[in-house]
Amino acid sequence: MNTPKVTEHIINWLKDYATNAKVNGFVVGISGGIDSAVTSTLCAKTGLPTLCVELPIHQAKNQVSRALDHIDWLNNNFDNVSMKQINLTPVFDSLVNSLPPVESEEKRFMALANTRARLRMTSLYYFAGLHGLLVAGTGNKVEDFGVGFYTKYGDGGVDLSPIADLVKSEVYEIAKYLGINNDIIVAPPTDGLWGDDRTDEDQIGASYDELEWAMEMQDAGKTENDFSGRELEVYKIYTRLNRINQHKMIPIPICEIPKDLK
Repeated sequence: MNTPKVTEHIINWLKDYATNAKVNGFVVGISGGIDSAVTSTLCAKTGLPTLCVELPIHQAKNQVSRALDHIDWLNNNFDNVSMKQINLTPVFDSLVNSLPPVESEEKRFMALANTRARLRMTSLYYFAGLHGLLVAGTGNKVEDFGVGFYTKYGDGGVDLSPIADLVKSEVYEIAKYLGINNDIIVAPPTDGLWGDDRTDEDQIGASYDELEWAMEMQDAGKTENDFSGRELEVYKIYTRLNRINQHKMIPIPICEIPKDLK
């Protein structure tokens, strides 16, 4: 990948899109992870107003500190960057206490993890509406179009996706080129939805390098019969997630009414 040229292309694309949409700039949720760090920096480099919002919900301290350190770094390097920190923990807790009890706490735990992402999305769109900004998505290609590792109408609810055509390794290349804090680059990727230290790999069962490989193999027309051992295990993980999460990746189904019934 020609990293400088790709970086320049994304920055110009962001600027052109915002100009044509007649909006002021961008709002980005900052998690302390690599994807939001790269996305926010690319937005900042457009020269347009870029609002970085940190939205902790029972967040691990190291995630919060990485997010705030990144925002400080942006503020020191770009005059067009501003920030807000909104503690959503009381909002989340109030919602949880208002919901009826359930039989399966495990299912409830998963539903509430996704609820965290949706509360953050709602908050980002609040600021977007208030200041005339676009919500910039932080998903990469493997997450958005490979395994569907995001929350529908949560972190998947965005106006535009500047890094969604980059696989994770390419995001890391751009991060190094941009000078992103090393603490963020070396931190294990996590969605930060559980209030503990579990990583994306813990949840998925495969690393992003492995998932990139599986994505390439599927695109090449390979099947399970072509692999054995760990490769077969990873390929099965990837294809299963790709299959069950198609509902996130395709447009909302519309029941089309036949003309003779209208």
